[in-house]
Amino acid sequence: MADQPSKLRLAFAGSPDFAARILAVLQDSSVPCEFVLTQPDRPSGRGRKLTPNPVKTVAANWGLPVLQPTSLRDPTSAAALRAFAPDVLIVAAYGLLLPEHVLNIPTYGCINVHASLLPRWRGAAPIERAVMAGDLETGVTIMQMEKGLDTGPVYASESLMIDDYDDVGALENQLAETGAHLLINVLKKLPQHPTPQPTDGVTYAHKLTATDRIIDWTQSAAEIARHIWALNRRMPAITTIGQTQVQILEASAVNELTEIEPEGRPGRQTQASKKTITIECGSGWIQVSKLKINRGKGLPMDAAAARNGYPDVFQAGAVFSSAQAQSLS
Repeated sequence: MADQPSKLRLAFAGSPDFAARILAVLQDSSVPCEFVLTQPDRPSGRGRKLTPNPVKTVAANWGLPVLQPTSLRDPTSAAALRAFAPDVLIVAAYGLLLPEHVLNIPTYGCINVHASLLPRWRGAAPIERAVMAGDLETGVTIMQMEKGLDTGPVYASESLMIDDYDDVGALENQLAETGAHLLINVLKKLPQHPTPQPTDGVTYAHKLTATDRIIDWTQSAAEIARHIWALNRRMPAITTIGQTQVQILEASAVNELTEIEPEGRPGRQTQASKKTITIECGSGWIQVSKLKINRGKGLPMDAAAARNGYPDVFQAGAVFSSAQAQSLS
């Protein structure tokens, strides 16, 4: 492979906050990007106004040209990228499939920043799936892209302990920062030969769906608390009583409550604390501290405010339903 040119021509493909944070670090480094691919603007807010995603916003701040195709399957959709002739296309949570004709455009190929320790959690939702599975650590991997889903050889990786972070947003931000700096080191050393991924330990982080939001009260308190923690930023976990849907935003698991005996009724509310809403699980309890309900203004509130404002919903003995949440999701 030829020696690296004195200045790499870098293109970037990404869409959400995770990718935007990486792009911002790159633009403030010695290896900035000059061309951006991102997903089309989407309707947002009550007025459903077309809104740029975070990567497009960062690109605009730096005056970068932006391409927003709905698909890259047609070779003509990547004509502008081909004309730019990048040495590397950096990919981070782009959200669109890169067909082979796009993978072959850059001199050194496409390099992906993936938020897991590959080969664990290949796929669309690695951070959330790692948390929901109870992993003690996660990390970020810099890999060479190929046709398979996150199967390419690895340039570098770094691990982070999940329990070191108060919420999934802080974890995601640190993964992006760590990934950006790992990527910069990789770019400076090109060309180099990445290491094939192990064949053992492969798991898949399937895309999150509406069904993933529904709390299964027959699970243990620890499992439910992880579920709530993993989803509270992107698509909060939900449960229902009758036609009232509740989004649970913050909660902690409790294995034992000395003043309350379990009744074997998962989803049952108890009166363990005035400051939290305590709910029996398959084993243990969760204590909810922050939530939203589909009444009134639908704003986040603490448990005490919810209990005072909606006594018909948050009362001892009332049981939350997973099945009803399924029908309302």
